[in-house]
Amino acid sequence: MGAVKIVTDESFERDVLTNPKPVIVEYWAQWCGPCHQLAPVLERIAEEHADMIDVVKLNTEENPQTAQRYGILLIPTLNVFSGGDVIRQVIGAKSKSALLREFADLL
Repeated sequence: MGAVKIVTDESFERDVLTNPKPVIVEYWAQWCGPCHQLAPVLERIAEEHADMIDVVKLNTEENPQTAQRYGILLIPTLNVFSGGDVIRQVIGAKSKSALLREFADLL
C-alpha cells in the first residue's frame, strides 16, 4: 500500500479525528470483494489529492469498536471526516469518477 494509510481503533482519534485535513475512511474487511475493487481507486485518489485530503482504511473485523461507534453495517462504506465529524457517507464500491464527484467540494 502506498498513499492510503491503515488505521486501527487505537490510532483512529490521532489519524482521523484530530487530523487538520479532511479524511476519507474506508471501512472494509478481507473477505469483501467490492472492498478489493475499491482499493486501487482510493489509492489513486490518495496519491492525486494528498495535499488536500488523507485516505485511510479501517478493517472492521480487526477494529470493531470504531465500526460500531459509527454504525457501520455495510462494507465498503466511506465516511468523510472533517474537524472530527462525519460530513459525508458513501456506501458501496464506486468508480473513481463517481467518487471524485462525491468529494468535489473537498478536493
